[in-house]
Amino acid sequence: MYREITDRLLKWKDDKRRKPLMLTGVRQCGKTFVLKEFGEHHFENTCYINFESNSTYVSVFDFDYDVNRIVSELEVFTNTKIVPGKTLLVFDEIQECPKAITSLKYFCENLRELHLICAGSLLGVALKNENISFPVGKINRMQMYPMSFREFIIAKGEDRFIKLFENWDVDRVIPEGYKRPMEHLLKTYFAVGGMPEVVREYIETNDFQTVAEIQDEILSDYADDFSKHAPIAEIEKLRMIWESIPKQLAKENNKFVFSHVKEGKRAHELEASLGWLKNAGLIHVLELVHNAEVPLSIHADATYFKVYMSDIGLLSRRLGVSITDYMSENDTLKASKGAITENYVMNELLNQNKTPYFWKSGNTAELDFVYESRGNIVPIEVKAATNTQAKSYRQFSRKYGQKVGFKTSLKNIASNMVDETKTVNLPLYLLWNIDLYE
Repeated sequence: MYREITDRLLKWKDDKRRKPLMLTGVRQCGKTFVLKEFGEHHFENTCYINFESNSTYVSVFDFDYDVNRIVSELEVFTNTKIVPGKTLLVFDEIQECPKAITSLKYFCENLRELHLICAGSLLGVALKNENISFPVGKINRMQMYPMSFREFIIAKGEDRFIKLFENWDVDRVIPEGYKRPMEHLLKTYFAVGGMPEVVREYIETNDFQTVAEIQDEILSDYADDFSKHAPIAEIEKLRMIWESIPKQLAKENNKFVFSHVKEGKRAHELEASLGWLKNAGLIHVLELVHNAEVPLSIHADATYFKVYMSDIGLLSRRLGVSITDYMSENDTLKASKGAITENYVMNELLNQNKTPYFWKSGNTAELDFVYESRGNIVPIEVKAATNTQAKSYRQFSRKYGQKVGFKTSLKNIASNMVDETKTVNLPLYLLWNIDLYE
């Protein structure tokens, strides 16, 4: 299955200033598959080292950080010739070998011509371990996510729609013959999500029962990680927070409240556990800004935030929303569908390397997302269906008068002026192409 991160890996491969690459991402999002495919198609050979499945490799790094010695011994262990410029060297599950993380500094300084990528399912967690000597300034970094909606469309064999909408005019109404299949694909994606194993099963069998079983297995694996890899003192807190997230998202005011995890619990008791989930890539945190001015980061309030899940399909499964629910027109699951739609927008923005926040003005207005682009602030109002009435969006536009903004829903594409802001009604299924309309 095509993954967009491959294009970024190719740019890294040909970059003259290339350093060893650190690839992070949630467990089972496809990191290992992508790296093996990348090596197979763009190098003469690949030397793949997995520190979790073969602890023997760890011993190679115990003696010193002489990279030439390390490479020579890895050649012996793997029976693979490692040639700079021709071989891709992959260190997978590198968090299991802290000294291998430290060695990246020396690979950068003494063997930079070698293409080296390291990855790990819980690498983000491991990097917070103060016992690891992190090679600051000596690596490149990439974050990988579950499959985006665009990747899902391509995997489904419907890339004709990608080509069709790549340069779609904002003033041209989308005909029903295009609109209906795109909405169907979107609703299917909401149920299936972007975990590669789940997507593959859906494409091969169209069996949503098996899809749900695989999603349950992945969720169970995540829960097992709490017991295997988290500090003992945090395990129960992790489970409580993890169980709380879908419930908090489905509330009308979906700000994350620590006391809603368990009555009597306070922020300082649960912050470390929340950080573990974030570093593991299982959740995304969306912080509040009261002042929507560039740069947004200096106006962010880290104490007031929302929490979203990394995969939309897993969230749907945990909320009990099925493909049948998505295809029906009734509003019995209105709150859940609204939360899932917001989560979808959050994940799509992250997949496009944007850094979103949400905006709030006292108790009078709240805007779902704002992000920076080309020196401007871009506001986004999210609706799950076709209702695009948005008082908060208008209040934001009056106060800040941005160049362009978006209302994203199932309503057809159009543009109009809201005060001084050119506002695009962008269908949810075209969010992958938002840059075209900025």
